[in-house]
Amino acid sequence: MEEAMRDGVGAQRERLMESLRIYGGHYAELSRRFAAWLGLHSTDAAAVLEIAAAEERGAPLSPARLSERVSLSTGATTALLNRLEAAGHITRTREHSDRRVITLRSGGHIQERADEFFGPLAVRLDAAMSHYPPQLLEQIESFMTHLNSTMDTHLAERDPAAPHSPAGPGDRTP
Repeated sequence: MEEAMRDGVGAQRERLMESLRIYGGHYAELSRRFAAWLGLHSTDAAAVLEIAAAEERGAPLSPARLSERVSLSTGATTALLNRLEAAGHITRTREHSDRRVITLRSGGHIQERADEFFGPLAVRLDAAMSHYPPQLLEQIESFMTHLNSTMDTHLAERDPAAPHSPAGPGDRTP
């Protein structure tokens, strides 16, 4: 009986992970279509979305934080920001008391275009979530926070730019 329960839980976890993979694929495809709709490279569109979303949350990004969010080197991020700024999609400002800190802002047209593109989906997603009680959504939010934290830790440990030892876990050189 206990083994059947474990098998059922294991199968449930596999189905859940598959659903998350499918959702991730849908998100990637939606991002690709948004980039094409804007006439931007997908990396540029992803950066614009990150900048606009951070602004909307009231926590605008710095170039360093954007670099982390879109997984680009410092140099590649600078080139990307130069392209986006030249096209009028973003601005770099010095709003912080420490004038060395640069804040990224999206052009007003970007938020309008993002709202136009993603607005209908936001309405549909909100309607889909409205069928679930707030307590369940809170549990799902907690679950997703934990999964994202786990993924962040794993990615940080597997960062190809980070120095690492060729010895595996448990391999100790005397």
